Amino acid sequence: MVLLRHIPFLRAVFIHSITAFGGPQGHLGMMIKTFVRRTPYVSEEELMDYNAFCQMLPGASSTQVLTLIGYKRGGIPLAVLTLIIWILPACILMGGLSFFLDHFNKTGIHNNLIRFMGPMTVGFLFYAATTAFNLSVRNTITRIIMVVSAFATYLLFKMPWIFPLLIVLGGIITNLSSKRIPQRDEPNYKIKWWNIWLFAIVFITAGVLSETARKENWHVRGPINLFENIYRTGSLVFGGGQVLIPMMYEQFVARPQSQKLMKRNPNILKISQDDFFTGAAMVRAIPGPVFSVASFMGGVAIKDRGPTMQLVGCIVGSVAIFLPSALLVLFFFPIWHNIKKYAMVYRALEGINAVVVGIMIAAAFYIMKDIPVQGWTDFFVALLILVTTWLLLAYSKLPSPVIVLICLVMGLVF
Repeated sequence: MVLLRHIPFLRAVFIHSITAFGGPQGHLGMMIKTFVRRTPYVSEEELMDYNAFCQMLPGASSTQVLTLIGYKRGGIPLAVLTLIIWILPACILMGGLSFFLDHFNKTGIHNNLIRFMGPMTVGFLFYAATTAFNLSVRNTITRIIMVVSAFATYLLFKMPWIFPLLIVLGGIITNLSSKRIPQRDEPNYKIKWWNIWLFAIVFITAGVLSETARKENWHVRGPINLFENIYRTGSLVFGGGQVLIPMMYEQFVARPQSQKLMKRNPNILKISQDDFFTGAAMVRAIPGPVFSVASFMGGVAIKDRGPTMQLVGCIVGSVAIFLPSALLVLFFFPIWHNIKKYAMVYRALEGINAVVVGIMIAAAFYIMKDIPVQGWTDFFVALLILVTTWLLLAYSKLPSPVIVLICLVMGLVF
């Protein structure tokens, strides 16, 4: 009965899950609009604090931020419900795509449908960046950190180490001065150790079972190997979906091409390059977390074992990719809350938030350069959609889902 009072919040999460385009940075802009401005479930300061914290963890950062909003409002039960409602639509769409892959590749409807999603996504990114800038960049040193981070991220966007490196450096630089941000006294959160123990137990058990299933050629080795591969990836990936996809490419496309590896493990899970690129492209065109691509990869990786096993692969991929993110964020957040009251950590947060703003700016320009334009007409149309999206978000009360729907309809009509 207690959860009934959270139905409006869960409804907002569901609407967000079917309208949130643009990856973690774009999702942040929509979270500001939905969970801060439209209905103040959290403050801007809290949301930026959650985002800065999640940037330092492996896994799906926008998923972790949304999970923390649910955790703040209703503890573990609401956090789990929030997570499920957020990931379910995208996982169903991507898992379903694995069943209709051949038919989907032959049609061109999806190309028209997502025609204006690129510039709209950049508009959301710029909205998130400008909002975060006003909140987090307030002095000379944070402006310098933001600019340097933006240039470094843009130039090294595909390098997974650039994100944690910039975050660490940003926190160190703002600690060089001890004049700003005094010590604060806040109550400690109780740390629940079962989260990290469960994470470690699953990690080790999955590795042992996967290797045993391979050596003994178990009949159900496919789902077991799949769970271990994707759970391990979700536990180690920093930098969001743009890093997850290359890691999955190495795991499911590049590694199986090794003759030495194939001789040792002839039943290794593999995905064709064309199928992989289709899934990697389509996950950018649907709302929700980019990590839902694991639902597609899981289904395709074992589709040769029949439709039932393919469905199992979609489910295994979905669970394995998001489980480590949830366990890690719910374990480390109380620790983060307990240590961030110290002046050194608060000064570090100042630099971390400036880095995050720089990353959002770089992400906007990086996506913008990849928007396909043919001639000046396409360029001005894309620019018009980008600017209009930003203006509507910044100066109107029009909900984010309506903006997304307008762009989808425009893609089909024009």
